[in-house]
Amino acid sequence: MLKICGLTQAPQAIEIAKLGVDAIGFICVPLSPRYIDPFKIQEITEKLAGFPNLLRVGVFANLELETIQKTVDIGQINTIQLHGQESPEFVTTLRTKFPNYTLIKALGVKDQASLDQAKIYAPLVDILLLDAYHPEQLGGTGRAWDWNLLKHFRPGCPWWLAGGLNPDNVVEAIRLTNPDGIDLSSGVELSPGVKNLTKVQALIQTLQPFRP
Repeated sequence: MLKICGLTQAPQAIEIAKLGVDAIGFICVPLSPRYIDPFKIQEITEKLAGFPNLLRVGVFANLELETIQKTVDIGQINTIQLHGQESPEFVTTLRTKFPNYTLIKALGVKDQASLDQAKIYAPLVDILLLDAYHPEQLGGTGRAWDWNLLKHFRPGCPWWLAGGLNPDNVVEAIRLTNPDGIDLSSGVELSPGVKNLTKVQALIQTLQPFRP
C-alpha cells in the first residue's frame, strides 16, 4: 500500500491518483502547514469519484468526535487517521461511531517503549502507522528514524511505515522493516502541501517490484 499525504490541490490529487497510489491523505489539523479545510477537501474528493478504491484519508489529532464527524461528512472521507494522543477509549468510541470506515492510529516512535503502545491499539484499528517521533510536530517532519527497532515488529494487524521516507531510501526501509504499506509527505514535496510529481513518479517506479 502506498499513501501520499498532505495534499492541498485538486489537480495534483488527480494526477497522483492516476499514477496508481492506494491512498491520499488530507491534513485536518488547523495548526499544520498542510491544513486543508473540509470544503476544500470536498472539492478534491468530488473530482476523485473515478477512483472508487482510493482511500481518502482525513488526518486528525486530538480533535473532538463532533469535529471529526463534520469533516468526514463534508469532505467525503472514507478513512480516519488519528495522529495525536488519542486514548484507546476514544479510539473504541470512534470505531463504534464509524463501523464501516478504515481506521488508522499513528504512533510516534522514539524507542521500544513507544512500540509497546502498538499492543494496545492493534486490536482496535485496521492499520497502525509508525512515524518519527517529534516533540512538537505530529508528522511531515522529513526525519528518518531508527528503523532497526522494527526488524521484528509484528503487531498483529497491518502496519504502515512513515517518517523521512523518499525515493532514495524507501527500498532500504522496506527491506529492513517489511511493512504492509508506506506513507510519504515531505519526501515528495516542493513545499508543504505542494507535491513534486516528478518525485512521486520516481517513487512509484522504484516501488514497482514491491507492489502487486
